[in-house]
Amino acid sequence: MSALKLIMSTILALVVAVVAGGTSSSAPAPESSPPETRWSWPLSPKPSVLRTFDPPDKPWLSGHRGVDLGPTPDGAPVTAPSDGVVTFAGVVVDRPVLTIDQGDGLKSSFEPVTSELKAGDTVRKGQLIGSLEPGHCSSATCLHWGVRRGEDYVNPLGFVEDMRPSILLPLR
Repeated sequence: MSALKLIMSTILALVVAVVAGGTSSSAPAPESSPPETRWSWPLSPKPSVLRTFDPPDKPWLSGHRGVDLGPTPDGAPVTAPSDGVVTFAGVVVDRPVLTIDQGDGLKSSFEPVTSELKAGDTVRKGQLIGSLEPGHCSSATCLHWGVRRGEDYVNPLGFVEDMRPSILLPLR
């Protein structure tokens, strides 16, 4: 009977190792960052996720390339989730957008956010970067937060929440 338990424990350990090693490129690896460098939520208190990340199968297809956070009042303060440099502050189509380069190929975008910041300004984690405007979510004021790694959109929640799957471990 103990040989069966040993075999089952070994198989379970192998399955756990394979599952843990097979992380998706659409989510960052939060465990690789020390806790002090983790990002913070761009809205405070921690907002609800009104619409989740739903990347398209192909870059040209429709999808949701970020998350919608809220609901929150018009004019709510939006803060930098991490240190970075503003690369864009302006209007895209009909919405004010702010983009921050966090380094290591990561860029965050926030809309609809009005800001006094301009391209080249340095921001620190938690710093006020702008005010939330109405216009993104039809029924409530919300923040659309997108993150790109290079040209690929990734799930912003992976930077502020532990997105690793739950793993059942064997009983001893």
